[in-house]
Amino acid sequence: MNMPICKCASCGTQQTVSIPERVNVRENPEFKAGVRDGSIFVWTCPECGKPKLVTDQAMLYHDPDARLMVYLLPPGSISARMEDSLAKQSALISESLGDYTLRRVDDVGTLMEKVKIFDAGLDDCAIEMCKHVTRMEMAEKGDKDILQAKMKFFRMEGADNEIVFTYPKDGSMQCVAVGFNVYEDCAGIIRRNPSVKPSEGFARVDSGWVASFFG
Repeated sequence: MNMPICKCASCGTQQTVSIPERVNVRENPEFKAGVRDGSIFVWTCPECGKPKLVTDQAMLYHDPDARLMVYLLPPGSISARMEDSLAKQSALISESLGDYTLRRVDDVGTLMEKVKIFDAGLDDCAIEMCKHVTRMEMAEKGDKDILQAKMKFFRMEGADNEIVFTYPKDGSMQCVAVGFNVYEDCAGIIRRNPSVKPSEGFARVDSGWVASFFG
């Protein structure tokens, strides 16, 4: 358990906060909900009572049943030496555990998104391509700002398995739904193009990754 000292940006009060460095949701299933909604990273200032988000702490999320590991590594949270150690660690994981999905994310919101994607039984590579296609189509219809929007997977819903993405615009969160056929088309493109795959180890699969192939 990591015990960072957090400072309230509102009143300056410092508080020691308990945040697990490793989460195995088979051993501790109660942690899954806390990661999915981000509450595991929230602390409440004892002085002013305002909730705060811990944004600079690393965490390894492990779901053995989904054969998934997601490493949250905020910028500046690990040294160059630890980066080298992480590469060796990922090689050992791949060798000992076999067919595992290893991902690396920089922020809490993306960790939450990854967990939701894999809990829905979806592939994050295909989801990133879906976002890319959706942005392009919305931009062609006149919404040029969407090209810079940070679109996130929200949920899959309904009998037709529509996929809902959220994105910020004009100070509020907007939603856009796409048909499951778009996801299937994107997954098919990835299957037919073996070069379109994440790097070895704890790979980043995000808008930058998909843009390197289809930008």
